[in-house]
Amino acid sequence: MQPIDVSWLCGEYGEECYSFIYVRTAPEQAVALLGGDYADFEPAPLPDDPDDWPQSGDPLGVAAIGDWTIIYDPDWLSTDQKLITRLSGGTRLVSHAALGIKDTDKFFWCEDGEVRYLYGGDDAFVMDFPDELTDVVEEINKLYPSIPRLYRGPAFLLIEHLTGIRPTEELLKSLTFMWGTVHAEG
Repeated sequence: MQPIDVSWLCGEYGEECYSFIYVRTAPEQAVALLGGDYADFEPAPLPDDPDDWPQSGDPLGVAAIGDWTIIYDPDWLSTDQKLITRLSGGTRLVSHAALGIKDTDKFFWCEDGEVRYLYGGDDAFVMDFPDELTDVVEEINKLYPSIPRLYRGPAFLLIEHLTGIRPTEELLKSLTFMWGTVHAEG
């Protein structure tokens, strides 16, 4: 296990919020579950400049990577536990949202509608790590002995462990996202 350079999110994006959902399903299915019509979505990359990232009320982006869909979520849907558990029905879902300026983040790992692990939120709630994560958490603790907030590195290693996707700047900025609106309800 190697640390992931997250300086691009903690540096120039440090005062911005971001939220990514990784769900093992096709983009069309994810969009439908969120109340949108994939046929209405338009292709574009993830913007380079944090000032150009979609904000609350703007369209969200979905991109396929293998049998996973990555969702860039400007409305913080990934912090809505009811929506996240519904979206994870019949599959695995991992989501991570962060707001660097307030030093907060929220992380979910769900399996078939059940929360397996939750970290963060307004009350900084932390579940005990499930047995399946014990070894990877020990490795992460060796790489990050000062135990920083998840968005400063550990979340990305958990995402990689749970999805097989290493969410680097290069990967995320190389994907073509489909952008559109949804009418998600938790």
